[in-house]
Amino acid sequence: MKQILIIEDDPEIIKLLEIHLTDLTYTTSKALDGELGLKMALENDYDLILLDLTLPSMDGVEICKRLRAKKNTPIIMLTAKSEEIDRVLGLEIGADDYITKPFSIRELLARVKAVLRRTASKNNTEQKATLISLDGLSIDIDKRKVIVGGNRVELSPKEFELLVLMASNSGRNYTRTQLLSIIWGYNFEGYEHTVNSHINRLRAKIEVDMANPTYILTIWGVGYKFNEDLMV
Repeated sequence: MKQILIIEDDPEIIKLLEIHLTDLTYTTSKALDGELGLKMALENDYDLILLDLTLPSMDGVEICKRLRAKKNTPIIMLTAKSEEIDRVLGLEIGADDYITKPFSIRELLARVKAVLRRTASKNNTEQKATLISLDGLSIDIDKRKVIVGGNRVELSPKEFELLVLMASNSGRNYTRTQLLSIIWGYNFEGYEHTVNSHINRLRAKIEVDMANPTYILTIWGVGYKFNEDLMV
């Protein structure tokens, strides 16, 4: 049975979410402030976290950052704010999806199901191929460990997912929209720059020369691909 943590300071929203999530046979836990929510998230293994952006004691951005430094639990951010910067910020720090208040409960439940399906799909894919070996690059999917030139590099969850996806399908061209849909799981039109920024940060960590990348190549007018000539 899937376990979902709700970190939200509005009791009415919590009650609404608990009723509908329970109807779908999910079990729920709740935290009314940020510090307690982070503590619960770090001490327990949840299948999904619904995280409000504005919370007492610690906001959702800080919670997401601290959680992502230690765990990869899927996160859907909830917020009353709808400005582009808030949505982009949520995605940049590692949220898996983002929904603004007031939201349709039907839409939220659809997002929850979609994120849980993607997580299950990624886990199945990772079980099939646990080690990817390339020219100077080693990716241990089980341990989420990346070695470049004999040195370990630390990647954010989304950077790691991008690398695994592209290295597992070397030579395949991906548009920015495709990567946004596959990795973030939702079609945010106009947010392709989120993909660009993650690719740039990933290159900064694994490429010797970002101006002349070896692993992740830019396909002008299309998007990106992983260099198929490096497979060993």
